[in-house]
Amino acid sequence: MKEQKKHYHVAAAVIQDSRGRYLCMQRCKSDRDYISMHWEFPGGKIEEGESAYDTLLREIKEEMDWDIFVGRHLCSVTHDYPDFSITLEAYLCKGGKGQFKLLEHLDYQWLKKSEMDGLDWTEADRKLLERI
Repeated sequence: MKEQKKHYHVAAAVIQDSRGRYLCMQRCKSDRDYISMHWEFPGGKIEEGESAYDTLLREIKEEMDWDIFVGRHLCSVTHDYPDFSITLEAYLCKGGKGQFKLLEHLDYQWLKKSEMDGLDWTEADRKLLERI
């Protein structure tokens, strides 16, 4: 019998600044080459009993030491990677006061939608880009 892939339910913060640019984050190096050092929108796994809203507040605080304002739900996308699948719930967000820190990512860029295609995105986040 074939082993079923692990499935993750993830919340993503599509953070837009006052100039219409979006915050793009580069993942750290990992043993999964299909996501290692690729670009993504920040966020994380939705824990049991937790809302996507609460997940975004918690994850951005943990990964970036930053408070954000979570707005409306943009879309949901699902993607199958070689050894897991993911459902990504994307929310339009605004950054809070001060500057964030790179605690869990290699790099970041603030880009307009038209500039984002040049980055090497994770496949799930690439699907999300098409819906923004």
